[in-house]
Amino acid sequence: MTTTLRDAVALAERPSRPSPVSTTLTFGWRALLKIKHVPEQLFDVLVSPVIFTLMFTYLFGGALAGSTEAYIQFLLPGILVQTILFVTIYTGYTLNTDISKGVFDRFRSLPIWRPSPVVGALLGDTVRYTIASVITIALGLLLGFRPAGGFLGVLLGVLLLLVFAFALSWTFIILGLLVRSPNAVMGVSMMVLMPLTFASNVFVDPATMPSGLRAFVEVNPVSHLVTAERGLMAGNPDMTEIVWVLIASVVLTAVLGPVAMWIYRNKT
Repeated sequence: MTTTLRDAVALAERPSRPSPVSTTLTFGWRALLKIKHVPEQLFDVLVSPVIFTLMFTYLFGGALAGSTEAYIQFLLPGILVQTILFVTIYTGYTLNTDISKGVFDRFRSLPIWRPSPVVGALLGDTVRYTIASVITIALGLLLGFRPAGGFLGVLLGVLLLLVFAFALSWTFIILGLLVRSPNAVMGVSMMVLMPLTFASNVFVDPATMPSGLRAFVEVNPVSHLVTAERGLMAGNPDMTEIVWVLIASVVLTAVLGPVAMWIYRNKT
């Protein structure tokens, strides 16, 4: 009986090993299927952009710029950056959830390119970032945002933001691998992002800030990203800031990516 069953399932030849691209795309599709079966995961993507944009526009618009219509021109690129950076936290959160359930132990035992589960999850999350970007920009247009750079300027701004978000996500992957629970990942990640996003040029011009705070804001990577976004959407791209963001994205990926994969390979 055992021999018959073994013969029935035996393959004539060993299947070829899947390529890194195919396994990465498969895990990216898995990330999207998780959203399909648990649509609550889109709650932060759908609601957070609306809350942030409405709250800060109507809280600060009249006081800082005289009207919400004038303030939204300054705020929208910055609030877009803030929204997407906060969404990147969920990359580490979902990874930690998979680890706590033992799913990644199974992935590490498969004969596939070792980084594909992590890189695939990042690609899937890029879809979440794109959805959040579309919602934020659409709401901004309804509130009076009129980008002088037109559709192309907005598109290039979103692409630049997605590149930086992909690179920054490695930070939260490392936290997801090191921290013990998903809730702890959220807490630590918020402690990292809150100073970077609020102590930046997202909401106000740094020229009005005290000298010590202004010095931090001017070297804050989020400020460089926001300045690049404003330039692209205004039709006056600042190539220095754009190149700075691209270089920072490459450095983050080159440094944090291998660190994350080393922790992933050796995590017990």
